[in-house]
Amino acid sequence: MANTSGAVREHKVGSDNLCDACRGNTPLDFDFHMVFQPIFDAAGHSVFAHEALVRGPQGQGAGWVFGFVNDSNLYQFDQACRVKAIQQAAALNINSLLSINFLPNAVYRPELCIRKTLEAAEASGFPISNIMFEFTESEKMTDIAHVKNIINHYRQMGFKTAIDDFGAGYSGLNLLSDLATDYVKLDMALIRDIDSNPRKQAIVRGTIAIASELGTTIIAEGVETAAEMQCLQDLGVSLFQGFYLARPQAQPVLAFPGL
Repeated sequence: MANTSGAVREHKVGSDNLCDACRGNTPLDFDFHMVFQPIFDAAGHSVFAHEALVRGPQGQGAGWVFGFVNDSNLYQFDQACRVKAIQQAAALNINSLLSINFLPNAVYRPELCIRKTLEAAEASGFPISNIMFEFTESEKMTDIAHVKNIINHYRQMGFKTAIDDFGAGYSGLNLLSDLATDYVKLDMALIRDIDSNPRKQAIVRGTIAIASELGTTIIAEGVETAAEMQCLQDLGVSLFQGFYLARPQAQPVLAFPGL
């Protein structure tokens, strides 16, 4: 996720119901594409979702791409990521959930900024009910009410929503009380060596209990060993993402891996 910790800027909306960022729509001066990392349902031995992740034109990592992102092109980049993810997923016939990261500070009016997403989904024949938007807890958010409005609007439209990198950022449990997302993705720092760390196990066990009461489902990301996955399954997690299961790749994964 880009380092975009500034406050949400005001953008005027004209009679055409477009804000100045939408109206300007300056093309990006760098290129990128998407790869996909699957999220698996261990209980059902199935592919639950694919997360779209940015890569440079020659396969450069996400850090290379985000090096070109700044306040002046943040909106265009966020929109381009959504459109590319949907277009590529549709072309690859991905029929699981498609998880797309979004930048809360790049969304000025959710009902307006979602237009290109809807247009891309309609043109590609990709159902919006199969789209999940993730936002990262590690990006400092200066206006929680704004993020809450975005999430509520997306859920009302039929999108799924998720808190990414939970446990790594600024607000912690406050986010669970303020934001009603469908999923919470545990940060890999909580996952790493959890099988041998009773304190991490206690934290994850408590988070699972809270999420269950709130009607939110836990996803464990960054799983790298069989021991980590088994420990998390014993704690009650069934959705997993990580190098142990599959790395990001150009083609979708069609089946649960033989472990």
